[in-house]
Amino acid sequence: MSSLLRLLMALVIGAGIAAGGFFVGGGLERFRMADRSVTIKGLAEQAVDSDHAVWVLGFRRAGPEFGAVQQALSADRERVLAFLRERGFTGEELEIRPLQVQDLYAREYAQGNQPLRFNGTGQVLVKSARVDAVEQAALALDPLIQAGIQIGTDNGMAGPRYQLRGFNDLKGPLLAEATRNAREQAEKFAAEAGARLGPLRSANQGVIRISGDDGSDFDDGRSRTKRLRVVSTFEYELR
Repeated sequence: MSSLLRLLMALVIGAGIAAGGFFVGGGLERFRMADRSVTIKGLAEQAVDSDHAVWVLGFRRAGPEFGAVQQALSADRERVLAFLRERGFTGEELEIRPLQVQDLYAREYAQGNQPLRFNGTGQVLVKSARVDAVEQAALALDPLIQAGIQIGTDNGMAGPRYQLRGFNDLKGPLLAEATRNAREQAEKFAAEAGARLGPLRSANQGVIRISGDDGSDFDDGRSRTKRLRVVSTFEYELR
């Protein structure tokens, strides 16, 4: 079969494949007849469990007297620390933040008729690779609440924030899977077009995106399970 005839057949077959949805479902990005090359996108996805947790356990008090608010916060902090130690957390996993008490009368444009003049907050941070222990502790706050401790939130976010610190260990295998996926698609297209897959001309590994396993497009730390996704682009020569 002459080279010209093979090129014409490849073009016809390529058009039929595109009409059948291969361009979308198979990852084909571009097929150029002029220089006999094909550009393919390879996809790889993986769901992994977080390997670290950061939990900001905040508490607050308010009252008409500075000293009373400060003493209440100190007592709350000791109860919070006792709770965490009973759950097995060590000193290396706990960070105590300084107590803060604000005089609402001292603020600009303050109104002098507020009955609770002083507003105080405190925080204890839990930083641990024992993700299970952090998750279970966050679900067992009833004793603290029953003791009258007003549990706060970290910038409006309640509960632990889950992290993936071993990301670099997962990066290599994920990119390798995207590469294999792209080559499989390129070989499939080449076979359908009556050609042979040649050497790799160029590659772009793309960016690995981390999202939560709750359907969100980004990782805000709430989801313990992380979903990794990468789309890599490769250009192969066809023969």
